[in-house]
Amino acid sequence: MIRAVVLDVGETLIRDDRGWATWADWLGVPRHTLSGLVGAVVAQGRDNAEALRLIRPDIDIAAERVAMEDAGVGERLDETDLYPDVRPALAALHAMGTRIVIAGNQTARAAEMLRDLKLPVDEIATSGEWGIAKPDPRFFARVLGLTGTAANETVYVGDHPANDTQPAKAAGLRAAHLRRGPWGYLWAGTTEASAADWQIDSLHDLAQLVGR
Repeated sequence: MIRAVVLDVGETLIRDDRGWATWADWLGVPRHTLSGLVGAVVAQGRDNAEALRLIRPDIDIAAERVAMEDAGVGERLDETDLYPDVRPALAALHAMGTRIVIAGNQTARAAEMLRDLKLPVDEIATSGEWGIAKPDPRFFARVLGLTGTAANETVYVGDHPANDTQPAKAAGLRAAHLRRGPWGYLWAGTTEASAADWQIDSLHDLAQLVGR
């Protein structure tokens, strides 16, 4: 029985297009160029931040984030960034008594903005707050600390096999691969994604998993 659902952030709860568009504008390249580079590095199995390094090989991403904030063009997140199924799906899980946690590879600032959205969840945490990022096993140990449930009673939901479903499974959790966003669509149907317990197309599908 699934007692807790843990959700990735980028391309699971929110669309990443605003963030990548901001980076493209900041680096002075067409948005389509950066989008193409992100797709290329993802297809090669590389971290998506490598797309930024292709444009500026010596980039210090953390320092650039600070400079962007100082210039008033830093991270932004509001209701329009959420996928349409997020609120109703989370509300349905909440009504079922499911413990819901959001935990992804995001900045501490992103965690603050997610909390400001007042989503119907029990806990929100990010790698920026923890100093540990997926796919590190310690990340998933921290996740279970937030859920307070056994690993086999907990499902991690995400779009990226290498960062989400595979390390979650390795940590003993159940896993649901979400077919959404560049990574979700690219890896759907592959051996990497098939390691997940479930393949889903919407967060609405989670209520059926929990109800089993």
